[in-house]
Amino acid sequence: MASLLFSFLSLALVLTTLFLRSCGFLPTASADLLATVPVKSDSGSLLVLCGRLIDGSGEEVKENMWVRIEHGRIEKVGKVLYTPRDLPKLDLSDHTCLPGLIDMHVHLIEGPEELVDLTAYYDFSLEDNLEKGRLFAQRTLEAGFTTVRNVGNYYGWADQVLRDEIEHGQTVGPRMQIAGYYLTVPGGGGDVLEVGGDEARIPAQLRMGVSRSPEEFRRNAQEAVDGGAGVVKLIASGAVLAYGGVPGEPEMTPPEIRAVVEVAEQAGLPVAAHAHGAQSIREAILAGATTIEHATYIDQLGMQLAVEHDVALVMEIGVGDWMIEEGRKAGWVEEFLRKTIETTDIQRQNFRRAHEAGVRIIYGTDAGIYPHGMNAIQFAYLVKWGMTPMEAIQSATSAAARYLGWEDRVGSLKPGLMGDLVAVKGNPLEDISLLGNVTFVMKDGK
Repeated sequence: MASLLFSFLSLALVLTTLFLRSCGFLPTASADLLATVPVKSDSGSLLVLCGRLIDGSGEEVKENMWVRIEHGRIEKVGKVLYTPRDLPKLDLSDHTCLPGLIDMHVHLIEGPEELVDLTAYYDFSLEDNLEKGRLFAQRTLEAGFTTVRNVGNYYGWADQVLRDEIEHGQTVGPRMQIAGYYLTVPGGGGDVLEVGGDEARIPAQLRMGVSRSPEEFRRNAQEAVDGGAGVVKLIASGAVLAYGGVPGEPEMTPPEIRAVVEVAEQAGLPVAAHAHGAQSIREAILAGATTIEHATYIDQLGMQLAVEHDVALVMEIGVGDWMIEEGRKAGWVEEFLRKTIETTDIQRQNFRRAHEAGVRIIYGTDAGIYPHGMNAIQFAYLVKWGMTPMEAIQSATSAAARYLGWEDRVGSLKPGLMGDLVAVKGNPLEDISLLGNVTFVMKDGK
């Protein structure tokens, strides 16, 4: 009874406050004041005043714009809007508003702590993985990334459990498109098998996508699709952070890549192909991949094919400096550090060349090999290596949404899309690093 009375009084206080504010007796809500209003399941309705607005798809920056969000979706955007009297108002007139940001390459279940020894994953339970994932999810959302593409985790389907917890309101985090697990050869970039190690030691849950033939790749890809994956992730070439991996060398054959792509095509799902090496990049593009992850050693022909086939690159050029500095301090596996040093600069040089060649490059950070919540540090690197600030923003908004296949949900501040909005003080077109200090985050109008 006491709990019921408290809920009634809280609701009465909120309604009274909203009524007085609508009548002009109380000021428009600030971000701090609004944060004190209890979040309810139907509270995703709000009117936001933006000092500047970057909608994520257009080139124009608009000033003094209102965004009306009702039941979690954007209803209208304009200079003057009809406003129901009971709709809360949020004054961000001293901020720049942008769509919720999108990171196309994260590992939300994993963190850099295990890079001293990947075999630590052998002893992690599902709950161990989820305990980390919940913390990483909240940090990612608080950094302004309201949508992520989780391109794999060692513990199969841990990302599905985390995604469902977020969707059901049990965990705070971004909207997730998930892969479920990695599709990889034994000992490949998606495996935790040490060189010369004993496969019998590794729990089956860590090797759900390990495949030895086109038929096995096809079967494991189908199981990922049937299990609820929203993107299919394959490891075409060697990896930096894998025992014995050679990033420039192929690990999957063209028939194996094509087998995975055919399954994804039949299901209408995108394919994310991990490919550092030039040969694997070309083979993945020709097989029908949607995005190429890393693309470190992409050559001129690979760039040409990417343009011709409308394939986007996801190049995590912002993480190398942190990895090298912090990896040395933390005592990472020496092989991992060596390969990081070998690939960091060449990836950035090829990012510049690919951008100049007109290849579509979308925002992906590989968060998980560096701390979650630091996703936005890459914006400054994108601009340093050739993008304009607006291109960098669009790579993490409308362009990313297109390759997610979610243009009808996220990526822009337009009517009909989800009520995802972030805000920063100042103008990120003048100082892109401001996006590393997002001061307001809204997801689904909340």
